[in-house]
Amino acid sequence: MPRLRPLDVRDHGAVLDLNQRNVVALAPMDEERLEEIAHQADRFDVIEVDGELGGFVVTFGPLSTYDSENYRWFAERHDRDFYYLDRIVLAESHRRRGLGSFVYDEIETVARPYGRLTLEVNLVPRNDISLTFHDRRGYVEVGRLGDDQHLVSLREKRLR
Repeated sequence: MPRLRPLDVRDHGAVLDLNQRNVVALAPMDEERLEEIAHQADRFDVIEVDGELGGFVVTFGPLSTYDSENYRWFAERHDRDFYYLDRIVLAESHRRRGLGSFVYDEIETVARPYGRLTLEVNLVPRNDISLTFHDRRGYVEVGRLGDDQHLVSLREKRLR
């Protein structure tokens, strides 16, 4: 049975390794950046499956000092009426097993009081699996940021 639990210092190595293996779809993260993000995040959880690290998820509430351009785009438009999913990564061995839906069910519940869950999905390089997943869950594109080298679809799902 999967569960979300807060990041522990003992998880840092595995989280950094998982982030690096998926860096093409994420922002780079070293130990210093991990600690900075963990301090600013509303939640930085690991996804534990049968005692193993199955992935991690990072979210931010409104009024955070988080320096992400994507986060700032939503903050400028929604003030306090949004909750932001910065990154979710599933270990290769735990994909296609319903973990993404499990995590999103939890995060959407947390986000409900804010009225919407916001996030971005890569268009360049294109992440078709993520685009399809978010389409099926009802996330709609509300903007785009980037250029020919890196372009993201800014998406949200209203939760009220």
